[in-house]
Amino acid sequence: MLRDATEDDVNLMLSWRNQEINRQVSKTSHVITVEEHRRWWSAVRQDPTRRVLTYLRDGVPSGAVSYFDLRMSGPRTGGWGFYLDAEGLAERGDTLPAWLEVMREAVDHAFDVLALDRLDGEVLAHNTAVRQMNRRFRFVEGPGRQETHDGREITVIPISLERANRRVR
Repeated sequence: MLRDATEDDVNLMLSWRNQEINRQVSKTSHVITVEEHRRWWSAVRQDPTRRVLTYLRDGVPSGAVSYFDLRMSGPRTGGWGFYLDAEGLAERGDTLPAWLEVMREAVDHAFDVLALDRLDGEVLAHNTAVRQMNRRFRFVEGPGRQETHDGREITVIPISLERANRRVR
């Protein structure tokens, strides 16, 4: 289940985002400070083009879904990303089911609640597991581009999913 993120979720989000496994597959790979995170949260709450949701797995906060650059007129488009409490889900043996569920719910939210026509995102080239999962959900990859973040060279691959191509349950 997805719900609007609350003030109580903010510290959980920071702890999840700073987990090593999540930092390895993110553009920003350094440990995010409390101050950085608070500035981000403050900016998100005031930005009408952004939404942050908390993913609940069996009632337990287990991840964050972020929508950004929401364009709600003309072609309705937006970007998205997510990260999970990888350590907590692994301890419970829930990683794969949670991953499938959060992706399904995030895509459904984008098209059914936000009423987007196209959902965009990015994935790092070395993140083969996510790239495979994205294809399963019918996202299409664009050409990769080289970027430098936190002193490391990465290849960023844009992805998109058109409303007409989404997998409907």
